[in-house]
Amino acid sequence: MMPAARESLLDAACTALARRPWSAVRMVDVAAAAGVSRQTLYNEFGSKEGLARALVRREADNYLAGVERALATHTDARERLAATAEWTAAAARGNALVRAMLTGCWSERLPTPTLSAVPSGSAVPAQRRADGPLPSPADFVALVRDRAVAAVVVPGMGKGDAAELTRSCELVVRLALSCVAAPPGEGGVEGLVRFALPRQLR
Repeated sequence: MMPAARESLLDAACTALARRPWSAVRMVDVAAAAGVSRQTLYNEFGSKEGLARALVRREADNYLAGVERALATHTDARERLAATAEWTAAAARGNALVRAMLTGCWSERLPTPTLSAVPSGSAVPAQRRADGPLPSPADFVALVRDRAVAAVVVPGMGKGDAAELTRSCELVVRLALSCVAAPPGEGGVEGLVRFALPRQLR
């Protein structure tokens, strides 16, 4: 099956999920909306659980791609981290699956795939990946923190400074996640991050 058709099926599942709880989303309707047969849908994802895992994996990948874009937007380290925090809060506000993945709070409207790997007999590489482990909230903190450190670290930085930078990057991620649960007031997420980061961070 072409990757474009897989994306169309995932888009159709996402649209269906925006309109009704996952328990009420029917595979036949997803297939029809994507313009493929139900058999094609099952060949690609294996089951409704497989479709749910693929949907969660895609949203996780899209969120992390957004983190990479945010980290590339500025040359100033503080601005890069502020942009990353803003992206995290905005992505979670705009996407219920991203919010659930980042916070671990899955509503009854959403699919709730197990985060551990499941046995995969799929011949589709993308589905085998989706059947692997899915990131937990703690995994996302580490993934984003490590990407941020790699983006802002200065060559030749001392061990103590590198450890402080790692703590600062983790603080940014955790601040952003707190803003998902309790949106900030004036100045927003970026203002909080700029205030919290050490002045000498460049």
